[in-house]
Amino acid sequence: MRRPLNSLIESSAYAFYKVLTTHCSAIKLGVLADVYAANKILNAYTRCKELHIARKLFDEIPHRDTVSWNTMIAGFINCGNLDAACKILKNMKSCGFDFDGYTFGSLLKGVASSFRLEVGQQLHSMVVKMGYEENVYAGSALLDMYAKCEKVQDAYMVFECLPEPNSVSWNALIAGFSKVGDRSTAFWLLDCMEKEGLGVDDGTFAPLLTLLDDIEFYKLTIQVHDKIIKHGLEFDNTVCNAMITSYSECGSIKDARKAFDGAIGLRDLVTWNSMLAAYLVHEKEELGFKLFLDMQRLGFEPDIYTYTSVLSACFEKAHKSHGKSLHAVVIKRGLEYSVPISNALIAMYLKSNNTSMEEALNIFESMELKDRVSWNSILTGFSQIGLSEDALKFFGQMRSLMMEIDHYAFSAVLRSCSDLATLQLGRQVHVLAIKSGFETNEFVASALIFMYSKCGVIQDAQKSFEETPKDSSIAWNSIIFGYAQNGQGTIALDLFFLMRNRKVRLDHITFVAVLTASSHTGLVEEGLNFLKYMESDYGITPRMEHYACAVDLFGRAGRLDEAKTLVESMPFKPDAMMWKTLLGACRACGDIELATQVASHLLELEPEEHCTYILLSHMYGHLRRWDEKASVTRLMRQRGVKKVPGWSWIEIKNKVHSFNAEDQSHSHCKDIYQMLGVLMEEITWIETDINLGALTSDFNETYGYCDVKLLSAGNC
Repeated sequence: MRRPLNSLIESSAYAFYKVLTTHCSAIKLGVLADVYAANKILNAYTRCKELHIARKLFDEIPHRDTVSWNTMIAGFINCGNLDAACKILKNMKSCGFDFDGYTFGSLLKGVASSFRLEVGQQLHSMVVKMGYEENVYAGSALLDMYAKCEKVQDAYMVFECLPEPNSVSWNALIAGFSKVGDRSTAFWLLDCMEKEGLGVDDGTFAPLLTLLDDIEFYKLTIQVHDKIIKHGLEFDNTVCNAMITSYSECGSIKDARKAFDGAIGLRDLVTWNSMLAAYLVHEKEELGFKLFLDMQRLGFEPDIYTYTSVLSACFEKAHKSHGKSLHAVVIKRGLEYSVPISNALIAMYLKSNNTSMEEALNIFESMELKDRVSWNSILTGFSQIGLSEDALKFFGQMRSLMMEIDHYAFSAVLRSCSDLATLQLGRQVHVLAIKSGFETNEFVASALIFMYSKCGVIQDAQKSFEETPKDSSIAWNSIIFGYAQNGQGTIALDLFFLMRNRKVRLDHITFVAVLTASSHTGLVEEGLNFLKYMESDYGITPRMEHYACAVDLFGRAGRLDEAKTLVESMPFKPDAMMWKTLLGACRACGDIELATQVASHLLELEPEEHCTYILLSHMYGHLRRWDEKASVTRLMRQRGVKKVPGWSWIEIKNKVHSFNAEDQSHSHCKDIYQMLGVLMEEITWIETDINLGALTSDFNETYGYCDVKLLSAGNC
């Protein structure tokens, strides 16, 4: 009777109605008294995750054995309920049943999944007390638990206690050292494993491939790939997916595609997602969109990871329509209530342009469930597009709702404090960061350095730099920028050389910082040398922003012809940022003819950007070319472009006062304008050879009395 019953359960373990049928048959046949048959049905229920029925059956089994208890423990563990499994363990002990290797193996698996190290350590003591430390099943599970909890030295001690470690034990140890980033030990273990003559499999190579995540490991990746082929594992899905990611992170999208193409007929959804991520990391958005369509054409339904990945590529202006289309697809497929997808949509709209904040807020408000990412995305959005006061209000709202404030939130709100130059408020946020334990986080420390630098308190910026770990470039870049912006370019360059000598990894932002320092200090030749040798000496290919810094460098030095030549000789087409930089150089050098040419490029790229019109108009005004000035003003009017008024802020007694051109909203407006009149009279009295009429006209039009109001606000 057992054989057909066993066959029936084995063939229908995942079909709930089949289990019910089997259960009914067992009751009719009277075989539930047989603990072996009862355990088979119990196991089938747990594999279907029908634990409430499994528990009822378990309670009805007249003669339970250790397998019965182990089956219930494994069932709760596989459903992610470690606490319930521990209660079963206690009941098992109180009922007089002994634990075995499978009991400990299941429980330790649950500990590893939930990272409950303290529970794992208690189980370890029980394993030792009961003499199971040399049991391969319990020992391997114990090793795996320590490895996944990143206690690799403890894992290694358990490994050495195993009399005959098997492949599972070796793989768990390799995975543990891979997880903590110990590349040399992980590959040493692979070498030892092969020398022991043990068979390697996907569980051996997949963790190792995660360590090969930079261009410097490209050759090693090829060697590992050769080993994979040698062992006949190149068609294993797990290994193939890891190979695609590894080649991508090592800089070879070509090899990643080869690995993908080699998996025809074997691809799963992870394979497609890995290749999609590779394209997007390498800024091959069009190929990524094509892959997204191909996978659906071949019958693969995108999951949350697919949508969040492809949405992340839709913020560029050229792909904005794709983003709208994907948003419609998300709504059509009923996925707009998925928190990760909604977060990805928010990020897409925030990154696309400054006018999409409303769409992002609409999505945020429509979300029934919001996580920390949702709140941080909106906060960062406010901060990045310059709505700093809204960012501060939103941060206050987050605190009033008892939202957890993390390093991303602190970084964003400190940026807003920087933009508003609100030193006292920035100090308050600094105190809050210290209380929350984030003051040494590299992102928060970087934001603090930037905030203090922007407020002109470079000494406090230096203190924040000294208190943060200096093993990455983030804090170094910020302090170099800080000194550069405060006119101390020599110190900034000294810090760069110190950073290099300490072997801190340089990145493209580092060179933006040193080029900025060179520009602000007038160190033209030094700056040009950085640009010239950054690729050959440091392995960093110059980007558009580096060339823009060099153009600014030439412009400040009055070498406009060289700035123009540099723009023309760049290996890529100038973008709007580059043309703006060159236009600024034209203004500084007073070259209206070149400025007109540059402005034409800018007006073609960004016809709605008011700054280009205003700058060109001012230059014509300075040169008294009134017809050209009028034509620019007329063009603005025809295109519906309006000048966005500039704002000035001043902080008095912990309160921020803001002003814009011809502002009448301040409570002390009359006093301010009265003082403004006094100041203007004094300016008139000290006039010498300057044509005050032209100067005042230009001053009013350009700055809207912002700086004068700033001075007078001190009397409020």
